[in-house]
Amino acid sequence: MNYSIKKASLEDLDEAALLFNRYRIFYRQQPDLEGGKAFLKERFLNSESDIFLAMTDNKAVGFVQLYKLYHYIKLQKQWLLSDLFVHPDYRGKGISVALIDRSKQWCIETGACGLMLETEKTNDIGNQLYPRCGFEYDGLHNYYYWWK
Repeated sequence: MNYSIKKASLEDLDEAALLFNRYRIFYRQQPDLEGGKAFLKERFLNSESDIFLAMTDNKAVGFVQLYKLYHYIKLQKQWLLSDLFVHPDYRGKGISVALIDRSKQWCIETGACGLMLETEKTNDIGNQLYPRCGFEYDGLHNYYYWWK
């Protein structure tokens, strides 16, 4: 299968939103294509995230979304790999690895010190994928959330 990875822009909003909606459904959220589209549009318009799309036959089949953070120890920018999704029909073809590799390249291009991510303990696919891609499990920290 031939595919390419491209940096998404506002012109890619519709295709990105379709994948984003499926991603949210994967994480047990109610479908909300228009809400997700508005969310992504705001990220694009405000330059609040960077999205890369995996394309095959001029169709988006996967995406990764990165948010800029800052590392207090390294005193540098880093990227949060917030969202990674490949359409089920295209899994097992190396697209996730290609999206992660493009994210690593983005770190180099932007002078960032690295990538961090979080996934659910029950995400068996992700928990196997990320170590294979060079990520190290950080068992030293607890992550806490506050929601209003």
